[in-house]
Amino acid sequence: MALKRKRNATKGFATGDKLNLDSIPAVNTTRATPWGWVGSEASEASEITEEHRISACNLSSRNKNKLCPNKYGEVVEVPRDTSPKPSTSTSNAHGELEDDIIVISDDEDAPKCSKKQCKNNPYCLNHLGQLKWEDEDDAWEDFRKAIKLDHDPARLARENDLPVGLKNLGATCYANASLQVWFRDFAFRAGVYSCAVPEGITEEKYKESPISQLQATFAALQIGNQKVFNPTKLVESLQLRTTEQQDAQEFSKLFMTHLDAEFKKQNNPVLKSLITDQFEGKQIYGTMCHSCGNRSERRSEFLELEISFKNNSKLEDCISASLSPETLSGDNKYSCSRCDSLQDATRYTELRQLPPVLHFSLLRFVYDLNTMERKKSKNTISFPPVLDMSKFVGSERDRGHSSQPEQSQHIYELRGVLQHKGASAYHGHYEAQVYDTEHGSWYQFNDESVTKIQSLVPYQKKSGKGKAIVEDDKSDCVEARKKRSKARKRKRIDDSDDDSVVILEDPPSQPKPSERPDLISSKDAYMLIYARKDHQKHDTFGAPQPSTRAVQIIENLNMTYLDTCNAYAEQDTMAKSRFVDLKSKVTFIYGQWTTSPSHEMVVVSRRSLEAWLSEHCIEAAQARHLNDTQHSDASPANKDKISIDCSDIVCQHGCLDPRKANNMKCITLNAYERIVNETHCDFAPSFRPFDACRECVSAEFQEKYYELDHPRHSKEVDEIPNILENESGYWISKKWYKDWRLVKPRMHVFGQDDPAPDSSEFHNHVYCEHGELTLNITNRRKISGPAVASLQKLFPRWDPPSTEIEPCAICDAEIFVSKEDKKELRKLVEDEKARLRFIYEPSLDDWSRGTGIISYAMLSSRFLKDWKRWLHNPSENPRPCKIDNAPLICQHDLLVVDPDCKTDMDTSITIIKRDDWDVLNSIYSGGPLIALSKKSPKDSDGYNHDIPVCADCRLRRKTEWDTADIVIRMSIPNGSSTSKQKGLVTYGRVNGARQSRRLRSLKERGEQRVISVCKASSVKDIKVVVQDEFSVPTICQRLFYQGKELNDNTATIESLNVFANDIIDLKEAEEVLDITSDSDEPPTKRKKEEGSGFGGTLLGSVDVNWSSSPEQTPQPVDKEKACSACTFSNTFDASACQICDTILV
Repeated sequence: MALKRKRNATKGFATGDKLNLDSIPAVNTTRATPWGWVGSEASEASEITEEHRISACNLSSRNKNKLCPNKYGEVVEVPRDTSPKPSTSTSNAHGELEDDIIVISDDEDAPKCSKKQCKNNPYCLNHLGQLKWEDEDDAWEDFRKAIKLDHDPARLARENDLPVGLKNLGATCYANASLQVWFRDFAFRAGVYSCAVPEGITEEKYKESPISQLQATFAALQIGNQKVFNPTKLVESLQLRTTEQQDAQEFSKLFMTHLDAEFKKQNNPVLKSLITDQFEGKQIYGTMCHSCGNRSERRSEFLELEISFKNNSKLEDCISASLSPETLSGDNKYSCSRCDSLQDATRYTELRQLPPVLHFSLLRFVYDLNTMERKKSKNTISFPPVLDMSKFVGSERDRGHSSQPEQSQHIYELRGVLQHKGASAYHGHYEAQVYDTEHGSWYQFNDESVTKIQSLVPYQKKSGKGKAIVEDDKSDCVEARKKRSKARKRKRIDDSDDDSVVILEDPPSQPKPSERPDLISSKDAYMLIYARKDHQKHDTFGAPQPSTRAVQIIENLNMTYLDTCNAYAEQDTMAKSRFVDLKSKVTFIYGQWTTSPSHEMVVVSRRSLEAWLSEHCIEAAQARHLNDTQHSDASPANKDKISIDCSDIVCQHGCLDPRKANNMKCITLNAYERIVNETHCDFAPSFRPFDACRECVSAEFQEKYYELDHPRHSKEVDEIPNILENESGYWISKKWYKDWRLVKPRMHVFGQDDPAPDSSEFHNHVYCEHGELTLNITNRRKISGPAVASLQKLFPRWDPPSTEIEPCAICDAEIFVSKEDKKELRKLVEDEKARLRFIYEPSLDDWSRGTGIISYAMLSSRFLKDWKRWLHNPSENPRPCKIDNAPLICQHDLLVVDPDCKTDMDTSITIIKRDDWDVLNSIYSGGPLIALSKKSPKDSDGYNHDIPVCADCRLRRKTEWDTADIVIRMSIPNGSSTSKQKGLVTYGRVNGARQSRRLRSLKERGEQRVISVCKASSVKDIKVVVQDEFSVPTICQRLFYQGKELNDNTATIESLNVFANDIIDLKEAEEVLDITSDSDEPPTKRKKEEGSGFGGTLLGSVDVNWSSSPEQTPQPVDKEKACSACTFSNTFDASACQICDTILV
């Protein structure tokens, strides 16, 4: 009976645990790494065999690389033996088998094939881009792009149920939206089509005119066979700038004015008054005196009614508010011509006649007086699909007795909504929602994109508890309906980019019967277009037909488009044939290219195989096709192949680089030959496994062997006991010893032996400049004799000094002398500081300002700087030899500096008392003495000097120089201080103490620095230095020279005629904030630049060179001048706006 195994003797594996075979030493030795043979099979480079070189490149069978099956090749099923086998094992009394054996299989726990796991496996070829070829649609798309076959132009064909869109040429959405609205007006479209060539103008010139291009544009929208039309010629004829966003309302007014002038040149009387009859209405501005009843009225025509509105306003209420009378009383009384005095009066506005097509211009762009800029209003306005204008036409008395809506002649139906999307008045996007009579549906026109809208008025429940929701498409409507079902009350969504606006619903207990469920609300609506109901009867006759000229232009475009589609279809058929042929070759190759170490194979790089699959095979096929087309008689041998670079696996010797083994992949020789012969691609260079580089393997072997050998030597030294403090030993570089003992020393260089302890880098750590033991003990340490003996096995020429050797006697003596010299120097410094205290520690007042002092002497500032530098560090800086005032005297024995010039005083000379000069001259010889005497206060504040100033030499000294010093003086505004002078906020007396003149001068003149410049130094270079000196950013610097600001950063010192020692004033400007978003942020400090509008275009110019007739289009005489910033109408002779002070051009 078998012994029972003890349970819980050791903790075993739980169910599902995997056994890590690499942790078992016996198994780990069988799994050879690429360099696993180093040290065990080869200890010297001469012992490296070919098998070792192949193994170093991870290509040998001994490397135990996983042979991953080809996922894209033919799968061969291995049949399983399912027949029952007799059991030979028996169980004991406790249910255990006597031959119970646990079998551990490598295959069961082997990692699965994945791109990450098999990236470095040269025999796994499953993740190189084959998936692209497996998906035929993706493969065809990549093939099409590679051969530069454009998209199928048939995609651009017009759809039957959608109108044609207009291409946005950059920022022309405002024009596209307006054109889509005008095109839907049949009467206007018919008028455009009816225009003929005016007399006195050639056909060629007329083709380039805006009216001809408008005919072509309308014809393309009507009979074009493409879903998008490019209006480039129309935009060019109007000379519009395609990169500038313009106002759609202004464009509408100017373009209508231009068309009206062009229509009046036609012979057809209907065309002459088309704009007036179709779009122009009449209104009256009047004033009635309360005293005598006298009325003063002025008639006016309008193309659109301007509507000012607040949040949650209704269109009818806004119209009513604009027509409500205004009482003039008090300081605003009316000067009645009949009463000949100021009287109370009523000012009123009346609509007398409405056009068939009525435009409402919603004043969404307002002028903010706080920021002095235009701003977009986000207010929501509600408007009905059907508008009864009878209650607004006529006098106030007539409006009160209007007829029933169904009998009214002023019933208007909504035909279009022009929208402005965006948060700012300075940028945004225009779209149009227009009702298309031909299709009988609403459409959203967003330049090239045209989508159908189910209805502007959403479905309403019968409960009547709420208003409508503006939805620009069906999806938004469904989403808004879902949101409404979750709560009874919603807050307004003020984000202008969201097209839907939810109106506050009313509680069931407080219904408002005046609210109609068919109101449309929007916060993006910019212009509303209504058409009179009786005017729509003309639409029943069908759309007007384009002119013959326009039809011919569009038919030519249609034919060109059809030819393009046919040519593409032919190219597409040929390309797909080549694609199918190439795909079959490529898929067959990568389905059969997997190999193993026992088969004949070719080594290429992973990157080259990926490149072959992704682009080079297609590129070669296309080159082959072009070659066959152009040179059909050429033999196949003369046709070039595409060379694929494999340099990422090549070493400097032109062989396989073992250091780049992770980039290598192996394919069968048959697959390689098929790639070369069938896909006409060649790998340059290609290798076999035995092409592993001998030199690179040997060099890498030396490094790998060092990694094994060095730790053994280091461990041998570490095991030697440390030397005691009182024992004798040997000196070694502390830095070298610490680094060498590491497992991988930092000093080690690839391919080189480690430097010896006494090499040049570490020699100074032990030896001094005289070749003896150095006095500095911080860089050396003591080691024992056995440690030295162990190191000398590696470095036999190293002979360390014994600890018994005395340090260098010469260095010891020099240190003693140096200490004595320093003491003498310090004593001399203190002595001169005491004797020349008047220079080193000046009094609070300047030397030249003392009372009762008459005689002075001039001293060169250069001597003073050198002397103070020596006092600060006498051991490093030399002591001045003598006083040298010679540079202050020219060749004519005259002064080259002026004692009365403040610039010279600050930079070149220093004035001291005559008595102090005598003390200074007793210590330092030299000169000459330049004596000065102070002028009497009655004459002027300055000095008398026996030696005159040489004006010519002084000027030459200031101009003829290569490098010189200039003074940067920072001005401090009155009542403020810079951040660098926090302690100088106030300069009054503190506790009765008088402040020094230096501090008072700093308050008056500001802080200053002396910088060195050359004549080629630019203003930009000076600003960079100033930024370091004053900590003022360059963008906040304002430099002034002689009162003139230096705005040109490229100007040089020489071009500005800056003299040596001149002063440049610096002022710190505040940073400018520029807030471009339309939000409740603090006001901006910089006004936004207003664009030029339509200035320089055909619509805004006086000279009409593009008119369709020889007569110039009459321009309206401006009696008022509108401000481009706030739109306020100023008098024509005004130079600046009365509201915002903007300069009027």
